Amino acid sequence: MPVAYIGLGSNLGDRRATLDAAVRRLEAEPGLRFLRVSGYYETAPVDCPPASGDYLNAAAAVETDRDPKDILRLLQQIERQFGRVRTGVNSPRTVDLDILLYGDRVIDTPDLVVPHPRMHERAFVIEPLLDIAADTVHPVLGKTIRELRGNVPPENVRPIPCPVPPATDTLRGMSALVTGSTRGIGRAICSAMSTAGAFVLTHGRREPPPPPQWAHLAADLSDPEACDRLADAAWEKVRGLDIVVLNAGADTLTGDAASWSFDQKLDALLAVDLKATMRLGRNLGARMKARGRGVILTVGWDQAETGMEGDSGELFAAVKGAVMCFTRSLALSLAPEVRVNCLAPGWIRTAWGESASPTWQERVRRETPLGVWGLPEDVAAAAVWLASPAAGFVTGQTYRVNGGAVRA
Repeated sequence: MPVAYIGLGSNLGDRRATLDAAVRRLEAEPGLRFLRVSGYYETAPVDCPPASGDYLNAAAAVETDRDPKDILRLLQQIERQFGRVRTGVNSPRTVDLDILLYGDRVIDTPDLVVPHPRMHERAFVIEPLLDIAADTVHPVLGKTIRELRGNVPPENVRPIPCPVPPATDTLRGMSALVTGSTRGIGRAICSAMSTAGAFVLTHGRREPPPPPQWAHLAADLSDPEACDRLADAAWEKVRGLDIVVLNAGADTLTGDAASWSFDQKLDALLAVDLKATMRLGRNLGARMKARGRGVILTVGWDQAETGMEGDSGELFAAVKGAVMCFTRSLALSLAPEVRVNCLAPGWIRTAWGESASPTWQERVRRETPLGVWGLPEDVAAAAVWLASPAAGFVTGQTYRVNGGAVRA
């Protein structure tokens, strides 16, 4: 599948926030597999009207089999969404998105020229590309980006350090256990809760090294006794948990498990997604209630109540629907001391979404009113709010994070 390189620039408003948001928008686009983004570089305006502000520039790599003109239309749509108004040649703009390269394609039409006709002359294009595509060959000039860099002095191109996300006090002083948090949604929840001030305990079946500010606990949640040991270890580690996110789930969509029989997948989902959630929720919930405070979040599925055809739809509807029902009952059992809510993600771009076929990519676009994938960070933002005092009057609810998808 071709790799396309996209140039990003901004010289109006909060430039970094705009580029960050544009990158997230590309990550969420169906039919694009986001690969990487360069560092950010500040550059003086080139061939721009007087008094134009300095630009912040970057480059991103995406894998796609969509037609280049379709990608051009997408980039123009994103520019409009971010408030770009074309008032003149090289006029200041909130965001500028250009196709720099599209595999080894050479395109010369009135609407689109690829490779970008002036990219090899501009340090603010070459420097970011050097970060992510140093050995990529320019299909017209026959030189690598590294070689082109030697012909373009990096004058007035300044790398801008990536800032550490500012910590908040939303969850300051709280401790959180997030099960199934070595990647995807769980990992994003850990990052968001840590940024919000919580001390985070991560969990997985094995012992990957966590970031230095986190602690990690390993347990195979398909084993009931391992669930109990995890509850004991987590509670003792922080002398009482404030937040428990029961995110762990069996992956039956990727890897060897994708070829399992229906019954094998059902057994795995029942053991981890449902039974472990119930066992840990009841165990840790009872401790929280006895202590007088706490928040538990479970993870359901937005289509569990409406249904989806096929083996996976039947499996996840049954298991995640049970989790959602359990959540409501557990909320009643633990009130008023402990709040219990369920996150119900929709089409979220996890490992399966990265490799989903074009048919599924189009289905995401068709079934999601916002027209894009959700990202793990979208679920994480909802988790932080539900765990915070701001959601103090919310319990027993299912909170859908699904881009507005509604199915009758």
